[in-house]
Amino acid sequence: MMDYEGFKAEIYKLTSINLSYYKEKQMKRRIDSLIKKNNYDLYEDYVSALKTNKTLFNEFINYLTINVSEFYRNPEQWVVLESEIFPMLLKKTKTLKIWSAACSTGDEPYTLVMVLNKFLPLESIKITATDIDKEALEKAKNGVYSAKSIENLPKAFIEKYFIKLGENYRVKDEVKRCVEFKQHNLLKDEYPKDYDLIVCRNVLIYFTEEAKNEIYKNFNKTLKTEGILFVGSTEQIIMSNKFNFRPIKTFFYLKEKDVV
Repeated sequence: MMDYEGFKAEIYKLTSINLSYYKEKQMKRRIDSLIKKNNYDLYEDYVSALKTNKTLFNEFINYLTINVSEFYRNPEQWVVLESEIFPMLLKKTKTLKIWSAACSTGDEPYTLVMVLNKFLPLESIKITATDIDKEALEKAKNGVYSAKSIENLPKAFIEKYFIKLGENYRVKDEVKRCVEFKQHNLLKDEYPKDYDLIVCRNVLIYFTEEAKNEIYKNFNKTLKTEGILFVGSTEQIIMSNKFNFRPIKTFFYLKEKDVV
């Protein structure tokens, strides 16, 4: 009978997602509950079903990648980004390279465009936004959101950057054009280079310490010297100097030099 270790090996073959990098207790509990919800008792039966049932497979990937996202999440942090971080970065260059990593359904990269548009025209803004989940990326490209998703956004942003569609809101095309969405696995794929700002919030809490350490090293290599890493409100980096990051504001870290 297949145990959780065997299940992890099968899932890796099937999806290239290595469940060993996720906090085991938390992830196993989530997966067991999903399997039960779908009326399976054994890991092997569920794996067999994942191989033939596309709907079940997509549900599993969605569930695994924990897509919780909203526009302007933790507004006070966006205020710091606007009032201090962007002005600091724009002193050095007018063409900021920004990566929204684990961007989920696109709420975050689109928020970045809206805030940055206070400093730069839309045609000068280009943001790379990545996620492991294809379905989330499709939703992001589509750019249609519920009223609840955008409730934290300043009213002026909603009026300027969205078109109302019945109960929902669609991001205007000129904002969409500022973001390039791509699939990327933080635990496996090659990282981009020479970025001024990485925004990666509320995803690393699900990873083991070993996986997080690797990701922080890779983020260091992605950033230019004095580039900034912006993390989530439960993700302060303990001993950030180990990765050659220096905290400059709560949740904002400056890269001092390349990590060895």
